[in-house]
Amino acid sequence: MSDDILIQDTTFPAADGYSLAATIFAPQRMPTHAVLINSATAVPRKIYKPFAAYLASRGATVMTYDYRGVGGSAPKSLKGFPARMRDWATLDVTAAVAHLRNVWPNVPLSYVGHSFGGQALGLIENNNEVSRALFICAQAGYWRFFTPPENYRIYLLLKLIGRPVTRLVGYAPGSMGFGESLPRDVFLEWTDWVMRPRYFFDDPTLDALKNFPGFRGPLRAVGMSDDPWAPPPAIDMLAGGYVNASVERETIDAEAFGRNRIGHFGFFRPERREQLWKREADWLLG
Repeated sequence: MSDDILIQDTTFPAADGYSLAATIFAPQRMPTHAVLINSATAVPRKIYKPFAAYLASRGATVMTYDYRGVGGSAPKSLKGFPARMRDWATLDVTAAVAHLRNVWPNVPLSYVGHSFGGQALGLIENNNEVSRALFICAQAGYWRFFTPPENYRIYLLLKLIGRPVTRLVGYAPGSMGFGESLPRDVFLEWTDWVMRPRYFFDDPTLDALKNFPGFRGPLRAVGMSDDPWAPPPAIDMLAGGYVNASVERETIDAEAFGRNRIGHFGFFRPERREQLWKREADWLLG
């Protein structure tokens, strides 16, 4: 890691006071931007460390953090832990945006959303604080959008295996094959949305959908040609919800980068620094 970057683990309170684990990456000079990196489902913040450090080397103060019930923000036991997926947005992401805005009020606040992280921006009431947003593989995750045969594997894993196991043991074990273990109601709400043709846009109980028009900045929605979880129709459906944003769509041709897959997670691997990071960082910090 560069000697020009300061890295510090910290915590900050969610909107309801729950303590969330975070890491700050800062240049030793005055930052030009603040950047919030928002994780995918069941993905701990450590996955984003190389990209966060890269952005800090470009002059931005960057924060990564874990949603409640994941990584450093998980309790000792997830059994009985009260959390829904909507809480990640309305309580955790909302507070993360407010925290960075309060600490760095005089620089632009940029937003990186990976998968669920891109979905969450539309659900938070203070998304008007965000100057611009870069989405990486962020989609409306209806299972039929997924590329075959992955769509059938996801349906089997989430509905026919995951839901019964989660109800039985009281949480969703990551050993089932989707990443980190998840709180019971996070997993059940997520799988309910995955089964709906318009994902959470079809959930009449999700009042936070009213916040989508609040984001009015530039939005770049990036997908990978070899990502079975976020093909173009899924990305387009989510991006279409941002009715007042200036949306730019980009699909990266994975075949141009050789045999190694990019997929849903590969953008954030350090070996993609020269191939992928510079262009997106130029836009994000523009």
